[in-house]
Amino acid sequence: MREVFADTVYWLALLNPRDGWHGKARGAHDALGRPRLITTDEVLVEVLGFLRAHGPAMRQAGVQLVKRILQDPTVTVIPQSRESFLTGLSIYERRSDKEYSLTDCISMGVMLRRRLPNVLTNDHHFEQEGFTILLKE
Repeated sequence: MREVFADTVYWLALLNPRDGWHGKARGAHDALGRPRLITTDEVLVEVLGFLRAHGPAMRQAGVQLVKRILQDPTVTVIPQSRESFLTGLSIYERRSDKEYSLTDCISMGVMLRRRLPNVLTNDHHFEQEGFTILLKE
């Protein structure tokens, strides 16, 4: 089964049918032919962090989304670890000329370690590191 990294943008787009990226997120996933999705605890923290300011209903929807992700046998969630943190920190330090978040750097570290070239996101930071983003205008 093909593995593809799923970034915060992807999960948020799936959660909200009114999100401008919702259709592209669903379409990209379907076009991949049922891939195994790889994400991280840090990405899920970022999803919940984003939703915190969107009211109780969206917060609860986010909690339910994260619970479904954690139970989904087609999704692998890489747990937070000192190793992943330090790898991400190293990328963050080396790319001080970029505006990468630490979560992005941790994600990039996972992608490099697992040799994942593709990411379900629209975040151009991943392109800057040579990855292929699958959600485009």
